[in-house]
Amino acid sequence: MIPVSEPAIGDVERALVVAALTAGEISSSGRFVQEFEERWAAYCGRRYGVAVVNGTAALQLAVACLDLAPGDEIIMPTFTIISCALAAAGRGAIPRLVDADPRTWCMNANMVSDAIGPRTRAVMPVHVYGHPVNMDPILELAERHGLAVIEDAAEAHGAEYQSNRNGATAWRRCGSFGAVSCFSFYANKLITTGEGGMVMTDDPAIADRARSLRNLAFGTAHRFRHEQLGFNFRLTNLQAALGIPQIDRMKEIVARKRWMAAEYTRLLRDIPGLQLPAEEPWARSVYWMYGVVFCPDTGHEAQAVAKRLAEMGVETRPFFLGLHEQPVFRRIGWFTNSSYPVAEQLSRRGLYLPSGLRLSSDQIEYVADAIRRILA
Repeated sequence: MIPVSEPAIGDVERALVVAALTAGEISSSGRFVQEFEERWAAYCGRRYGVAVVNGTAALQLAVACLDLAPGDEIIMPTFTIISCALAAAGRGAIPRLVDADPRTWCMNANMVSDAIGPRTRAVMPVHVYGHPVNMDPILELAERHGLAVIEDAAEAHGAEYQSNRNGATAWRRCGSFGAVSCFSFYANKLITTGEGGMVMTDDPAIADRARSLRNLAFGTAHRFRHEQLGFNFRLTNLQAALGIPQIDRMKEIVARKRWMAAEYTRLLRDIPGLQLPAEEPWARSVYWMYGVVFCPDTGHEAQAVAKRLAEMGVETRPFFLGLHEQPVFRRIGWFTNSSYPVAEQLSRRGLYLPSGLRLSSDQIEYVADAIRRILA
């Protein structure tokens, strides 16, 4: 079976993990956590990084740092992982959804304005499958309405967006936008610590609060005197040691992901009825996962194709199910009678192909040939 993702862990990572073990630095106390935070923040163009146990925790911590009140609204895409809505719900906030862009599959920036209401306090753009959101319109709206921007860059390590604000054109890395930005370092990400995540910001007060909240909000004068409720979201030194060497290879990692995407596109682009990932002129995607969408006129839906591919030895994953279609949210009265047609088509007709860093050219050719045979 060709796996949908397989991490590329080498001798340098192993050596640093052994160094942490040898020093007895196996908990969150150790030199590698701070080094990982500082180096990843610097790579992304941020001042501060606060490492946590996973990407979901990063979103939860980011929302907690913004002091949202119950009933406040966060605008987010419906086409995203459930973690985004969980982060809102954990503070009593309510997700306000917008549909996906049909080309990039990210939040449709043109729909954000209509979603702003009297209780809107934040916007959460999510860079989907490695392609950046069109950030300029969102940032301008956020400034105009006094909204915080919580950037979810969990799938976009190293991706870049060309900003043209205030008459200046500049390429900026995903993770550098908004009041706070969040990453995941799960096993299938471009950089992995097995599990892990990070909250990043340029605001020292937010950074200090994030560090406190991730560590149970221990007191300063008296450690076990708590003035607020925090979380146990600490990343271990062992995990940080695993991640540090990969930062040095980011140029190589991004180049390989883009090469893999180019190979898939070369082999699949002439198949009728198959929508391949787009890359807008203002974006440099990292193709975290290479997704394909089977157009309605092919007569194929993603679930059926995935089953056929599994029989042929190819592992895949379905696209996200829109937040508005999640049964758990419908049961609590969220998103009733709502419809987001682009997200609904993507969820039914999209799947992503093997995209791990260990994927070979022969495996890419095999996957492409299997799709061609199924659609023939």
